[in-house]
This record gives sequence, C-alpha cells and structure tokens, in this order.
Amino acid sequence: MEEKLAKLKSLLAEIADLGATSALLNWDQLVNMPAGAAEDRGEQIATIEQILHAKSTSDEIGNLLEDLTQTTKQMDADSDYARLIKVAKHNYDKATKVSAEFVSEFARVSTVAQSVWEKSRAESDFSIFQPYLEQLIGLRQQYADFFKPWDHVYDPLLDDYEPGMKTADVQAIFNALRPKQVELIKAIAEKPQVEKSFLFLEYPEKAQLDFGVEVISKFGYDWNHGRQDKSVHPFTTGFGLNDVRITTRFNTKFLPTAMFGTMHECGHALYELGIAKKYNRTPLGAGASMAVHESQSRLWENLVGRSRAFWKHFYPRLQELFPSQLGNVTAEMFYKAVNAVEPSLIRVEADEATYNLHIMLRLEMEIALMEGSLKAKDAPEAWNAKFKDYLGIVPPDNAQGVLQDVHWSFGGFGYFPTYALGNLVSAQLWERMEQDIPDVEAQVENANFAVILNWLRENVHVYGAKFEPQELVQKVTGSKITPEPFMRYLDKKFKDIYSL
Repeated sequence: MEEKLAKLKSLLAEIADLGATSALLNWDQLVNMPAGAAEDRGEQIATIEQILHAKSTSDEIGNLLEDLTQTTKQMDADSDYARLIKVAKHNYDKATKVSAEFVSEFARVSTVAQSVWEKSRAESDFSIFQPYLEQLIGLRQQYADFFKPWDHVYDPLLDDYEPGMKTADVQAIFNALRPKQVELIKAIAEKPQVEKSFLFLEYPEKAQLDFGVEVISKFGYDWNHGRQDKSVHPFTTGFGLNDVRITTRFNTKFLPTAMFGTMHECGHALYELGIAKKYNRTPLGAGASMAVHESQSRLWENLVGRSRAFWKHFYPRLQELFPSQLGNVTAEMFYKAVNAVEPSLIRVEADEATYNLHIMLRLEMEIALMEGSLKAKDAPEAWNAKFKDYLGIVPPDNAQGVLQDVHWSFGGFGYFPTYALGNLVSAQLWERMEQDIPDVEAQVENANFAVILNWLRENVHVYGAKFEPQELVQKVTGSKITPEPFMRYLDKKFKDIYSL
C-alpha cells in the first residue's frame, strides 16, 4: 500500500501544480494582462484545464483510490491518510462526471467573459456582458446536469464552494437570519444617524496603500510569501502554500474601500499561509470551504478591524497620514463612522448589519437564473426590484447594480452564499476565542495580533481541507453553522453605537 500511496500523492501533486499554473494565468489576467489578450488567454487556460481534467479523471488515479479506500476502513477515520483518500475520492468522483469538452469550453468562455465584464462595468452597459452571461448560465446549468439526480439544480454549484451543504440548508439558515437583521436595521433607522461625511473627502492613494501595508504587516501577513497588487475587484489567490497573493482597489473619495478591503484579503491569505505545509500539493492543501475562508477574511476585517479597540491603537497613525481630513475627528467619531448602518449600493462596502441582505438577494437571483425562471436579459430589472425590496434603494446605473460583482463573469454561481455563511462562522469562532483568550480585546488594543493569529492557526488554519466545513465548525465551536452568535455580536455592537 505504501507504494500505491506514494504513486497517488505523486499524481495528485501534478494535478495541484497544473491548478496553480491555471490560477497564475488568471491572476496575471486580472493584474497585468492587456485587455486585448483575453481570447489568447482563454485558449491558454482552456488547454491547461483540459490537461488538468484528463489527469484528474485518469483510470490510474481511479484504480489507486479504489484500492486505497479499502485500506482506510480499518483505520482512524480522522487520520491524515484516511482524510486524504476521502477528499481525493470526492474530487475524483465529481471530476469524472464532467466531460472534457465542457471543461475546455467553460474555461474559454469564462476567461473572455471576465474581460468583457470589466468593459461592461466600466461603461455601465449591461448589453455588452449579456450574451456572455447567457452562455455562462447555460454552461452552469449543463454542469449541474452532470450530477443528476439532485434535490435542486443549485446543489452541485453550491457543493463546489461549500462541500456537503445543500441549497435547502442555506435557505433555512437565511430564513432564520433575515427577520432578525431586518428588525435590527429598522430599530437603527429610527435613531439619529452617525456623522460620516469625513469618510468621503479626498484621500490620496499612496497614503491609503501605506496604511494598509502597515496594518496587515502587524496582522502577520508574510511578504516573503505574498504580495499586493491592484485589480478591478479585490481578490486573493495562491499557487501553493508558499505563495499567496492579494489585490485591492482604491477609491480616493471613500476611505473604507481599500482600508477594509486590504484587511479582508489579508484574512484570506493568512488562512492559506497557515495550512500545514505537509498538505502542500495535495487536496488537503486548501481551505475547508469558501464559508470558512470568508470567516477568516470577515473576522480580520470586521471583528478586529472595525472594533473600538483596533482604532484606539491605529487611529493616531491614520490621523498622521491624513491630518487635514481627520485632524478634527476623534477616534470615537471615526469608530462610529466606519460602523455606520445605512443601506448602500456596493456589497463590498456594505456595513455589517446590511451586508447579509446583499448576499440573500444574490442567492435568490442565482437560484432563479439556474431554474430558468429568470432570464439573463431581465437580470438588471430583477436586480433593481430586489434591491428596492431588500434595502429600500434602487441603483442609479448597472455598474452599481447588477454589474458590480465579478463572480458571474467567471461562472462562480454558488459562491455568494458563502459570504454570509462566513459572517456567521466568524462570530462563532470569535465567541470561542474570547473564552480561550479572555483579554483578546486588550490584545487588539495593543496590536498584539499574534495571539489571535496563533489561535486561528491552531484551531482552523492548520487543518486545511482535512475536515468538511460543518465538521470543522462543530469541532472548534461545538455547533454547526448557526446565526445566533452573529446576531449576539451585532446586537451588542449596535446597541452601543446607536443607544438602542
């Protein structure tokens, strides 16, 4: 068996390397590549994905997994050996259901679509992107068909990002969460609103960049194994466990965009850089799921970065960088401003109380698009109607509406729910951390983030994809994903800020 295991690991390492190569091509497209090269890049990525799919579905891997699966029945189900075989078998079974022709076509269309989306968004012209969105919806419906029978067409898409979860599970969580968040938002709306006009002054990009770098360096981001670049939509990507890069975007007329976006992406990177190196180039060398991934980014962005303790330490430095904009603004005024609750157009700039409503809206849209009850051509009108229903405002144009997110352009249907699930998990982890580290708030005020990072490394990061998300959350917090800790966190925070 040792010989077969070694052979399997060798083949899985090749698959990981090809995946990293494809990711590197995609990173370059979003950071450096000239727009006119999109079609060539689409062909290049399609070729890599075709080779990757052929290797991932080879009979050799299938036979090895069949033999090795038998050996795991007599051992600890949570051993690295057993978990590696389980995850590899899950990946193999999914990959073998999908045709090579589909993989190549999807890679080609989604690569070009990302560049088209950038132009469509820049010009706020949905008609430019519409034919590509139609293609991508058709391709994702075709993808779901590979996995029939299912309970819901959205299930296979969700499983790509959140292994083991079903559409009904997410809907049940959101149905329990939405009334509580709406009630809180209504209570806040009846109170005097927080002054935040100073956030919309002119903030030079270089100083914003410098502040973000200082903060995430303190968080523990390893610049020897990462870098930061600019992109249209902020993202994090890794090419193995020793090279994890982040991007951000800047808005010189709104300070929080890059500031909290940088913290957010750093959280993703810290997770991947903290996975046990023994899992590198194996299926375990990744995050447990996107919800767990988002729990890390949202924890650093919100529970740390938007806390009063954080700004007690960092606000003097921010004032030093922006004396004319913030010289007469107190730390308490600034803390309340960056936590102000107000329905807003852009998801990545939404406050903590309204953010999940953005996600619920998108989930409804995606389900309707996949079911066929909503057509791509009608997406802008449906988006605006749902925005009015959920948040009470209507986007003035499609750039700030249906075109604002990059996810549909790369075919990422199934991704959005993980953002809200990540919010819930972040609060669950924080409650557990507060029990283990009672003075965690003081540690934040002293910028001693190592104690937080070490706790996350020991309890979450180190396991990589060894456990399914619900298993991992249960293991760390004693409960599966639940909205209660998140609502306790919101209630406590906003009752204080708004004197509820």
